[in-house]
Amino acid sequence: MNYGAIKKCDIANGPGIRVSLFVSGCTHHCPGCFNKDTWDFNYGEPFTPQTEREILDLLAPEHIGGFSLLGGEPFEPQNQRALLPLLRKIKAQYPTKSVWCYSGYVLEQLMGESRARCEVTDEMLDLIDVLVDGRFVEAKKDIRLRFRGSSNQRLIDLNKTRAAGSLILWDDGMRK
Repeated sequence: MNYGAIKKCDIANGPGIRVSLFVSGCTHHCPGCFNKDTWDFNYGEPFTPQTEREILDLLAPEHIGGFSLLGGEPFEPQNQRALLPLLRKIKAQYPTKSVWCYSGYVLEQLMGESRARCEVTDEMLDLIDVLVDGRFVEAKKDIRLRFRGSSNQRLIDLNKTRAAGSLILWDDGMRK
């Protein structure tokens, strides 16, 4: 897997100050995508053990609230397989820090039959706290929305969803 960027101090892709990884490779090709370069699976740099160590080290300071995973598309099967060990380590090393993931797939696709589903999808979903799901839709773009680009995208609290057995949206009590 390749990645396009690591943001060390991101405040746009989840609450608080976060470390964000933008993976390469996406087959959605949403019109108006802000990150077209990452559609190419070969874009950027190889994701190596040193990259993983850098991310884990960047998460160490107490003021870092969590990790956000974006793309490209983290749920492309080859990306999932490369990301799962990193997510396991983040949850083991930093259990109080939240993990957010942005995907053009909706949760129902990831849990059901879709081209994104593979042998590690369920475990990857279990390690994510909030899933921002759905493709970016340019006609539904709204810059007033928090942590998403278009109004069709949902911020799903996966912990509460798992506990309730039904879909629960994330709510931080502020205007979305």
